[in-house]
Amino acid sequence: MSQILKEAIQNGKTALGIELGSTRIKAVLVNENNEPIASGSHDWENSYIDNIWTYSVDDIWEGLQDSYQKMAEDVKQQYGVPLQTVGAIGFSAMMHGYMAFDKNDQLLVPFRTWRNNITGQAASELTELFNYNIPQRWSIAHLYQAILNKEEHVAEIDFQTTLAGYIHWKLTGKKALGVGEASGVFPIDLNTKDFNKKMIGQFNELVSSKDFSWELEDIFPEVLVAGENAGYLTEDGAKLLDVSGELKSGISLCPPEGDAGTGMVATNSVAQRTGNVSAGTSAFAMVVLEKDLSKVHPEIDLVTTPTGNLVAMAHSNNCTSDLNSWVGMFEEFSNAMGIKVDSNKLYETLFNLALKGDPDGGGLLSYGYLSGEHMTHFEEGRPLFVRSSESNFNLANFMRTHLFTAFGAMKIGMDILLKEEGVKLEEVLGHGGIFKTEGVAQSFLAGAFNAPVSVMETAGEGGAWGIALLASYMINKNGSETLDEYLNEKVFADQEVKTISPDPKDVKGFEQFMERYKEGLAIERAAVDHLK
Repeated sequence: MSQILKEAIQNGKTALGIELGSTRIKAVLVNENNEPIASGSHDWENSYIDNIWTYSVDDIWEGLQDSYQKMAEDVKQQYGVPLQTVGAIGFSAMMHGYMAFDKNDQLLVPFRTWRNNITGQAASELTELFNYNIPQRWSIAHLYQAILNKEEHVAEIDFQTTLAGYIHWKLTGKKALGVGEASGVFPIDLNTKDFNKKMIGQFNELVSSKDFSWELEDIFPEVLVAGENAGYLTEDGAKLLDVSGELKSGISLCPPEGDAGTGMVATNSVAQRTGNVSAGTSAFAMVVLEKDLSKVHPEIDLVTTPTGNLVAMAHSNNCTSDLNSWVGMFEEFSNAMGIKVDSNKLYETLFNLALKGDPDGGGLLSYGYLSGEHMTHFEEGRPLFVRSSESNFNLANFMRTHLFTAFGAMKIGMDILLKEEGVKLEEVLGHGGIFKTEGVAQSFLAGAFNAPVSVMETAGEGGAWGIALLASYMINKNGSETLDEYLNEKVFADQEVKTISPDPKDVKGFEQFMERYKEGLAIERAAVDHLK
């Protein structure tokens, strides 16, 4: 087997996916059967500078190069050959945000990430103008807010893109986005699978008095769908990605996609009536729709699959960050007691303990709002744990509450889809680190959505594997084979899936917790207003 993989690597019968997540950059190399055969990762963190959540350009490239180098070293150690070529490459990153460049390709202002809740006025005005929900995270909201703020750099914009689009551009010279990623930049016309021309015209008219030298279509990237070729790795691009100089140029790249799209692919949930939940620093639930929603909901984003089909997304800015901090404190306590505990064992123990808690978490309340939370209208966050004198305060309930609240803001959005809009959901697939401890977060999510939740054995592979699959699809699909068909037949046919149906006690308990969650938002508001 090792010899077969060695020859596959040497002959470029592979696909590489690299995704830049909020806290980790991961590279995954897959074989012709779409199985991961090597990987590498790099941990990083955003910075809060001048009231902006950002990553520096240096951090972007150092992290990307490090994750690639570790993956290439993994190849060399396992198979004894240098990685000089691959069949195709794909890049993915956190959706949305704002990267604007001048005519000399210089970044005009520091990268503004999805995490910033600083575009409220712009998002509101554009939602009204388009009669289409424009969340604060979206690139167009950032652009229009900069215009409203009269920021000088706007007049100099020559190109605007996302993090994934930026990396793709620098490595190929091609200004392009996958349609799923593009759907978080500006609304998509589902017929043309391109930016909505009518809305572009409305925007241009809105800002016409500013006399900019550009119109919106001039500064936006090209939109491509899954399966289309999105350019080739240039010589400079190869040197930029692989600082060792081993990697050769000329490799095909698939359209760059956002983490929402790669999450759909990695969980095989690109068909109608399927949904998936990606849970990490942020959490988002996505449901592939059979028809348009009845009205605009500020809490619900409308994006697309990588093939351009309509998806409703309930997104929350905060999920596991505060939970991870609490687990870290328990690890610190263990070390102080002279007890060295494996981190994975610690998570497993604490998560399983949560299963023994009261159905509603014992009356405890937590908000893991490390940053602002648009779903509940907070421009800033204050992580908070609250209990009354009558609460059943024990470790099981403490952990259960923190796992519940990780899904709390997202559930508010999902209740709109499931209860108000009557969206049909036959199965939810979960992926992300929170699902690694078998059966815990999965059970709670089933209770939150009152729907079966499945986790695949590849749930921990995440979006890097998802974008590798999109790269593989581009070069390995047969003729008119759709992405759905490719995933069902070539990727997930033999995949082990573990499904948990909702327990009525968990459903009722989560609803009781959510009543407390909503009532307690006034406490979070007081913390934001008075705790600096």
